[in-house]
Amino acid sequence: MAIHSIKTVWRENNIFDTDIDGHTITLDMPGETGNDTAGPGPKKLQLVAAATCSGLDIVAMARKMRIDLKNFDIRIDAEVAEEHPKQYTSMKVIYEFEGDGLPENKLERACELSFDKYCGVLAMYKKAVPVTYEVAIKNG
Repeated sequence: MAIHSIKTVWRENNIFDTDIDGHTITLDMPGETGNDTAGPGPKKLQLVAAATCSGLDIVAMARKMRIDLKNFDIRIDAEVAEEHPKQYTSMKVIYEFEGDGLPENKLERACELSFDKYCGVLAMYKKAVPVTYEVAIKNG
């Protein structure tokens, strides 16, 4: 069994630095305006992990399917509980593709496979909260 390890170090105030495979990520607590921080808050990084995990799956499958992706974005809308712990209570993943002649059935299949089978981050979140997805394809 593989083990993933990270080390997070408190720098000052509410700022923490985490080393992940030689890359430093700085996290902070969101301020009143949301702009006066040294980095993002940890909760939204959960959404980044889910989007990137699934996105990597889809890009790899698109290559195998010989789909030439030009524009591909992933948005996640997550509801936050009103009371502590202010955790996510649901998530919706929106896969957005744009381009001419994109094979809709192949892209929908790649998204389905990532969502249902391959993305370990989404699999973990689906055990905790309702998670749904949609695929949006726009001609370029």
